[in-house]
Amino acid sequence: MIWRKLIGQCETWSRPRCSDRRGGRRERDPRIGFIRGIATLSALVALSIDFPIDSAIPFHNFGEFSPSAAMANETVDAIFRKLRGDKTPEGFALANGRVEAQQIEIATKLPGRIAEVLAEEGQMVDAGQIVAKMDVADLEAQLRGAEAQVRHAEQAKISVEALVAQRQSEIKLAKQQLDRVASLRTKGFSTAELLDQRRSTMTSAQAALDAAKSNHDAASASIDAATADVAKISAPLDDMVLKAPRRGRVQYKLAQAGEVLGAGSRVLTLIDLSDVYMTVFFPAAVAGRLKLNDDARLILDPVPQYVIPAKVSFVASEAQFTPKTVETAEEREKLMFRVKLSIAPNLLRQYESQVKAGVRGSAYVNIDGKRPWPAELTVKLPQ
Repeated sequence: MIWRKLIGQCETWSRPRCSDRRGGRRERDPRIGFIRGIATLSALVALSIDFPIDSAIPFHNFGEFSPSAAMANETVDAIFRKLRGDKTPEGFALANGRVEAQQIEIATKLPGRIAEVLAEEGQMVDAGQIVAKMDVADLEAQLRGAEAQVRHAEQAKISVEALVAQRQSEIKLAKQQLDRVASLRTKGFSTAELLDQRRSTMTSAQAALDAAKSNHDAASASIDAATADVAKISAPLDDMVLKAPRRGRVQYKLAQAGEVLGAGSRVLTLIDLSDVYMTVFFPAAVAGRLKLNDDARLILDPVPQYVIPAKVSFVASEAQFTPKTVETAEEREKLMFRVKLSIAPNLLRQYESQVKAGVRGSAYVNIDGKRPWPAELTVKLPQ
């Protein structure tokens, strides 16, 4: 019954927080009756505002009327929300949260000394922009040595190529002489000894050519090895120049020029202003009705006059800060699920200078997709 539910709830509100025991008997505070009366009268006044006595709703008995039990419960809940000062519109859910942004840690890959830091806290940096440089004097010296080795190998290859050309000319001459002596020998105008000498010269020239070609291959391999050394040293040189992986705002400057850092030490903390969201927690009854890309509204404490649109981008599949195993329906109602409400990147870029992480505020979600947003939650942005 709606009247009984009202009175029962009012009695709950009017219960004293503590009482004295005198003579083994619990005594009731004499102010309870007065508080109960005021609470009950307030409930009746609130009910009469929503349902006047002369309305078309027929009352059959005191404390009973014709609407269904579901409608009665919904009405009582609305009255209770009004008495408690709850301003959340019906069909919507409210939660408090904090604006967060994706953090990017810019750190060293190799140990070394910082030469200079080119970004300051609060500064906006673009993707690929150099934000810090490490001291690379020793690496540059190693690089110059490796490049010299490349040049030496290239000169050696040139010499070997000239030697190969010389050996090829020699073998050509040896072949011509051998052919000439062999022809004269068949005609009886040359001796066998001379023919054997020309054959030996031809064999020696061929061996010298093969050796020159082998040296040519070794010279090419030396060039490849020296070039690889250059690349090996150049890679750390590139890593000693720290660049912003994406556009964002420098949140923290964690190291100064001249400091010696180990591998993996952080230099700057960057805030990615294209990935800003508010994390809130909703009970299972609300989280279970949310879908990805559902509309949401954010109202921040510093600027309560503005209403910021957002989307549901994540709903946790596991409850937080509750027992892992819940056996009763009453305990299931206490489950809280993390929900992430993200702001559109194009909107963030438009108000980039005003976006700040850590700001607290309220978030509203529409748990009834067909219900329009009320006027007080209409999107309102700075002009």
